[in-house]
Amino acid sequence: MNTRHFSQLPKPYLAYPKVIQGLVFKKPTGPKVLPQVEYVVDSFQVDQKHLQAYNEVCGFKNDGFIPAIYLAVLSQSLQMHMMTTEAFPFAVLGLVHIRNQVKQTRKIGVDERLTLSCKFGELKPHDKGVQFDFITTAKVGNEVVMQGLTTYLSRQKTEKKTTEKAKESRTPEYQLQQVWDIAENTGRRYAKVSGDFNLIHIHAVTAKAFGFKQAIAHGMWSKAKALANINLPDAYEADVWFKLPMYLPSKVEFLTAEQPKETDFLIRNEKSKKPHVSGTVNAL
Repeated sequence: MNTRHFSQLPKPYLAYPKVIQGLVFKKPTGPKVLPQVEYVVDSFQVDQKHLQAYNEVCGFKNDGFIPAIYLAVLSQSLQMHMMTTEAFPFAVLGLVHIRNQVKQTRKIGVDERLTLSCKFGELKPHDKGVQFDFITTAKVGNEVVMQGLTTYLSRQKTEKKTTEKAKESRTPEYQLQQVWDIAENTGRRYAKVSGDFNLIHIHAVTAKAFGFKQAIAHGMWSKAKALANINLPDAYEADVWFKLPMYLPSKVEFLTAEQPKETDFLIRNEKSKKPHVSGTVNAL
């Protein structure tokens, strides 16, 4: 495992020219292997003005603590540079974000000094291609305060079914909590604070070039919006599956099902009732 150290978070936009190059120059054929590398930001404090802007877009309170999902968003900068700097075997623009998990072991103060690291997980077969993970860890000193798992799908032709769909052991008894009117500019607002300027999120015109009828919301914004509307414990794990695209603008329902130490949640289209995001928060 090779380790590359950074004194500060690399800027996400610096990776975009290489992403565009990936549209022109085809990836080499042959066995797909993920680079054995870890990127580490050795010591930093969050930019509190940036955190406040993120909180405003997603709905979190400015309460002196860092949402665990915010650190997952910061790690996406490392992920972008890992995919464009290393010998990454897939086209970046073809990737689909299908799942995200974050684990917070305690509340993280905005003034704490952090170490943030990211590495590749395993390649696994998927019905629609190949999936892989990014593994993120945030520490205060030697104490792990946040862990994240980000799962992407690279669509490819498959000869046969390779994975079994997870069967629900139970159907949560969801209760409607809120109805949200999601504005057309949500993608642009979130892009400014996340650094994710994927064209499918920015405007209907650019989204249509990639086969979408309108711009779609970022999955990580949808997850953050849900978590901001749940009473989160000090230590928890939040696991989310991204379902159907949420077109912008849109009207959606936010539902939850409460159990001791567990909250299931769902964001679905108000009219069609089709799901956009489903997830679970478990108290630790």
